[in-house]
Amino acid sequence: MAGPRGGRPARRSARAGSGGGCCWALPTALLCAYGFFCSVRPSEPFLTRYLLGPHKNLSETQVFNEIYPVWTYSYLALLFPVFLATDYLRYKPVVLLQGLSLIVTWFMLLYAQGLRAVQFLEFFYGIGTATDVAYYSYIYSVVDVNLYQKVTSYCRSATLVGYTVGSVSGQVLVSVAGWSLFSLNVISLTSISIAFGTAWFLPMPQKSLFFHHVSSQQLSWEMKVMDCKNGSAVQDHPNMQRAPGWEDETKVPLNGEGHSAEKQSMQERKVDIVKVLKDLWWDFLQCYSSQTMLCWSVWWALSTCGYFQVINYAQALWEMVLPSHSTEIYNGAVEAASTLLGAVAVFVVGHIKTSWAMWGEVALALFSFLIAAAVYIMDTVRNIWVCYASYVVFRIIYMLLITIATFQIATNLSVERYALVFGVNTFIALALQTLLTLIVVDASGLGLDIFTQFMIYASYFAAISLVFLGSGIYSIMRAYRRQEQMQSRSPESQ
Repeated sequence: MAGPRGGRPARRSARAGSGGGCCWALPTALLCAYGFFCSVRPSEPFLTRYLLGPHKNLSETQVFNEIYPVWTYSYLALLFPVFLATDYLRYKPVVLLQGLSLIVTWFMLLYAQGLRAVQFLEFFYGIGTATDVAYYSYIYSVVDVNLYQKVTSYCRSATLVGYTVGSVSGQVLVSVAGWSLFSLNVISLTSISIAFGTAWFLPMPQKSLFFHHVSSQQLSWEMKVMDCKNGSAVQDHPNMQRAPGWEDETKVPLNGEGHSAEKQSMQERKVDIVKVLKDLWWDFLQCYSSQTMLCWSVWWALSTCGYFQVINYAQALWEMVLPSHSTEIYNGAVEAASTLLGAVAVFVVGHIKTSWAMWGEVALALFSFLIAAAVYIMDTVRNIWVCYASYVVFRIIYMLLITIATFQIATNLSVERYALVFGVNTFIALALQTLLTLIVVDASGLGLDIFTQFMIYASYFAAISLVFLGSGIYSIMRAYRRQEQMQSRSPESQ
């Protein structure tokens, strides 16, 4: 792939494996620094306690049923336009927007007062979450394809380490040093501001996955074919016509060439958008026509919906089990422990050799049942240490399964199609979460108490388990029946 300056993609790719380390090392280091400082937010594990405390003086009903749902709604509304804008603007402006929105979020968290102000704060946090796609996709526009796996691991590790450092430091500062939660929010704002400053030094990419693509020769090298479980294949169309904006950027008229050239350029941009949307729709139909892709994507969307709900309201449950104003809490330590143990589980599962095509659905059913059990225990056993332990188990299992699902979906897809599938699955998950929030959590809906909510979430994961158990048993029986038919036909042919 072409580097930041574009042009000569084939020649640059040939050298990427050995020389030219500075071409990818500098933007990777800057992006990792941004991801690290953006994730060092020691106040986040104590957000519910802070909102219910004297600094904001909000009621439980206001926080749980009127404030937290705003994040879900804004995340859903912003996800698709941000997904397109990220690619069209070539990542860096959206990375800067993420940093700015998080700065506004934590500034308002420090000084804003009242229900409406905090709801507005949640909207800005929704912008920060929706623009997270820019962080994870920026690096693909400035490094070669053979470095994708390496730089992806660096970027994800940076956020993991940053989140762990933030959680641990927050717990130590609260429990040992006796710092106030207001001070933790000041540290979070400072860390995010450093990240925002770092983002300005990121090189501006000259290409992107969809709107500003590389040459057709390099494109064909990236494209792969997915070998599906049902024997069919999803492959990129050999004669697919790409948008004009994906060609050499030197063909775009300069601003100094007159009003007509500028008008022609604007017309070409409009054509680009329509063309890209048509290509995305064609890719969407091709990808989800695969039974394997559909199976793992359905689990991804359903489970991510439930995961978001549990993560969003876990602090609320802990607050009801053991009010923080009357005793010491260890939310930061629990978040750090669950993150680190989840990372270990992800590392281990990467070395497990098994036929996920055969046993994947049954494994999803079994582990989804364990998730349901963890959420149920968290809800019914009103002991804070049991809640903490169940939460750790819940996060470990989800992180393990989502890693398997990601690998199964992405292992034989091109980067373009993986980005599309990831975006669609996340959008479906958020749509389901919005519906669940509107009915169960929102004050305008049922507005249920936190314990009833978690009972519903446990039942939700149990239902997912039953669906995939039935589907898995059916798939295994069909595979064995097909094998028996093959064996019975072989003597007849002889």
